[in-house]
Amino acid sequence: MFLSPYFSTQDNAFQFTRQQSSHFAKRVAGDFNPIHDEDSKRFCVPGDLLFAVLLKQEGVSQKMSFRFSGMVNDGVLLSIEEKGQHDSVVVDCNGKEYLHMYHEGEKNLNPAFIEKVVTSYVQFSGMNFPHIMVPLMEEKQMMINTQRPLVIYESMDVEFCRMDLVNPEVEFTGATFDVTGKRGVVTLNFDFKEADEVVGKGVKRMVASGLRPYVQADIDEFVDRFNACKTAFQAQHG
Repeated sequence: MFLSPYFSTQDNAFQFTRQQSSHFAKRVAGDFNPIHDEDSKRFCVPGDLLFAVLLKQEGVSQKMSFRFSGMVNDGVLLSIEEKGQHDSVVVDCNGKEYLHMYHEGEKNLNPAFIEKVVTSYVQFSGMNFPHIMVPLMEEKQMMINTQRPLVIYESMDVEFCRMDLVNPEVEFTGATFDVTGKRGVVTLNFDFKEADEVVGKGVKRMVASGLRPYVQADIDEFVDRFNACKTAFQAQHG
């Protein structure tokens, strides 16, 4: 399974190192958010990595809803608990919940299909910044703190029209940015398509905190830093 390099298992539990988390974010998702850097003081495991491991274990259901409730640090032992017929929860050894998945309908446990869904989704998800977020912030004339950016994955909902799929690809279909004071909610809409047919739909929501008036020079500098980090990582790791 393509996820094997990005987490380790111990009995029925799993955990992530900083390097595993950072390399997943950068290699698989193209996500260079500084909170996923190995040396970040505010480090957390990417939500997309938690999502990926959960689907690896549980399979892809026709209808799924994900709710994130906590940020995971490196070295935290996690496990998946079944809470009834339709609910799976990622928890630590103290029972603290980090990710809740509601699932119903037909389920596909084919590893190749799961890998395709996960990789297609997280590569789309990693495009949040700068490709999607910057135009939204410019439109609203509000931006994140470029020195201490904080954008948290809140939830995602996915529903497939059918499950006899082989190669579904994610296609971005639009986004909104709803700002209230210093807080904003980014909503990303996307389709799953196979052979040019829409076979599923999804919505991802993120919360941006510490918003401030938009300054183009600050955004330009932030995007330059993002691109420099991406170039440096690719030069070092290929």
